[in-house]
Amino acid sequence: LASRTVVACSRPQVRVKPDHSGVVTDGVKHSMNPFCEIAVEEAVKLKEKKLFKEVVAVSCGPAQATETIRTALAMGCDRGIHVEVTGKDYESLGPLQVSKIFAALAKKEEASLVILGKQAIDDDCNQTGQMTAALLDWPQGTFASEVEIEGDKVKVVREIDGGLETIKINMPAVVTADLRLNTPRYATLPNIMKAKKKKIANMKPADLGVDIVSRLEVLRVDEPPTRLAGVKVETVDDLVAKLKESGTI
Repeated sequence: LASRTVVACSRPQVRVKPDHSGVVTDGVKHSMNPFCEIAVEEAVKLKEKKLFKEVVAVSCGPAQATETIRTALAMGCDRGIHVEVTGKDYESLGPLQVSKIFAALAKKEEASLVILGKQAIDDDCNQTGQMTAALLDWPQGTFASEVEIEGDKVKVVREIDGGLETIKINMPAVVTADLRLNTPRYATLPNIMKAKKKKIANMKPADLGVDIVSRLEVLRVDEPPTRLAGVKVETVDDLVAKLKESGTI
């Protein structure tokens, strides 16, 4: 099981760094990506049904990533793995690099199922699950709104533009969780206390033989232009006049 850490900003707005290399994350709270939280819940539910023996939560990033793993452990995961990535490597960490780490861990752990969020809400890439499946050469069931284990197969109901699509794939497999798959549970205080005693293994990408050098370069990050103040009009004629004045029509 893989979970990703995202940054939940507690300030009124996201601020761009003075050098335009990214956004300011100092002093902001880190939390689990909501879609990965759904994936954690589904994995725990499958274990509660006696369909799997163990659920392992994985997160890549700096020391703060262990907070996310502890949340997953409090939700019911058995143990965690923190793949430590810091500094410039962390700033350039993208779906391909994360996928390489997940694929290496899936092989090392002899996983039957890798389940993660369909996308992260910070970059909205929607690539990690698909790339992980490709690197492993495993079947994939993306945008899952329903997951059922049938022997050595997984039945996945997928959300697609035209409605729902039901597929059945062999395990081992990769599944990505969509919004309507489930409603994640709240971690209770007793479970939060228990999670502190659960093991979190720490390793680096090099320990897995993974190269996380990025092939992409962020040239510049800019804030969106400031929105102009709105104008209230009394009548339709006033609205049309304002639109003509602004050159919209």
